[in-house]
Amino acid sequence: RQELKTKEQVEELYRQGKAAEAAAAAAAVAAAAGEDGAAAAADDAKIADDEDAAFGEVKKRVRTTAGGSTGSVRNLRIREDTAKYLLNLDTNSAHYDPKSRSMREDPNPNKAPNEKTFFGDNFVRTSGEYQTWQALNLHSMQAFDKGTEVHVQALPSLAEVMYQQFKQKKETLGQKSKEEVLATYGNEAQKPPDEALLLGQTEAYVEYDRTGRVIKGQEVKKRSRYEEDVYINNHTSVWGSWWQDGTWGYACCHSAVRNSYCTGKAGEKAAAETAEQMVRNLEAKAQRAAEEAEKRAKSTLSNAHLEKGNAQWGTDAAADDSELDPEKVKAAMKKLDRQEREAAQQGDDERKRKFNSLAEDDEQQMTPEEMEAYRLKKSRGEDPAAAFMGGASGTDGYDLL
Repeated sequence: RQELKTKEQVEELYRQGKAAEAAAAAAAVAAAAGEDGAAAAADDAKIADDEDAAFGEVKKRVRTTAGGSTGSVRNLRIREDTAKYLLNLDTNSAHYDPKSRSMREDPNPNKAPNEKTFFGDNFVRTSGEYQTWQALNLHSMQAFDKGTEVHVQALPSLAEVMYQQFKQKKETLGQKSKEEVLATYGNEAQKPPDEALLLGQTEAYVEYDRTGRVIKGQEVKKRSRYEEDVYINNHTSVWGSWWQDGTWGYACCHSAVRNSYCTGKAGEKAAAETAEQMVRNLEAKAQRAAEEAEKRAKSTLSNAHLEKGNAQWGTDAAADDSELDPEKVKAAMKKLDRQEREAAQQGDDERKRKFNSLAEDDEQQMTPEEMEAYRLKKSRGEDPAAAFMGGASGTDGYDLL
């Protein structure tokens, strides 16, 4: 209404011919309209911010049907994002709590990290300053167990200062230990300097002729690429100054271990005694081995008749027909028949049994012909034709042919 009234006044001024006053009034009206528009736009922006801020807040009533205390739930997701419970549809995957809309464990633990957008709600416990806070609490508890009056909740500043001092001391000791190790054993990762720069440069002036002979000055030749005359571990001689039985060592203590500590004359004496003891042990071992071999030889000689029979015949091994003499086989057969008749005449009287000696005489050794005769005379119960053999039918078994 005020704008319309102002416009009417401006038009009246134009009709009266007061153009300057009308222009001034129109400019004032335009400025007022611009200020009002800016204020209205600012109010609209504030309203939009408030609405955006309240987007994630949901009011709900608690324990009453028509009023009472309210609670806010701000764990809402954007509608375009995939719900947590849809990331892994396996029933044995991470648990989802629908009341709090939380999934504490990772639904896809075996999936690559660069392919996942959600790592579980417990992921926040291992990110940010949580690890530092946990280390501070652990340090305070350990310090309290050792007698230091410190507590994170009661004295947070003191606990923080003590933890920072502890980390500083630990870092200093670690750096010192690292430097000592590098000084003792060296650093293989560090590139060694060029040997030509270390040993090739010199300020001595030397002149040579065309044949390479020294004209002026003294030529200094490099003897070795390794350091010489360097004594370590209290040794008074270098490694390789002593050799014995294919073993190198130190001449000062006769030690054959490269990085061993020098023990002087006592070590040399101990090394000599050790070598002598080793020789004595080897001799004793050889003597015991010889005695055992001799005992085994005697035991073998005492059972030679058993071993000889087993080696020649075995249990049922047959002799080669080309080595048997038919006449001797017949004689052995007759001898077995005679022994069987004598045994039958004697009966079961053990007093008439002759003495059988196991002495190693050539006459009493079993010959291949006697073994063949025994095998021919031996009766076999598993043979179905054994009942027809031995003259039981009067035909000596030829009636089976």
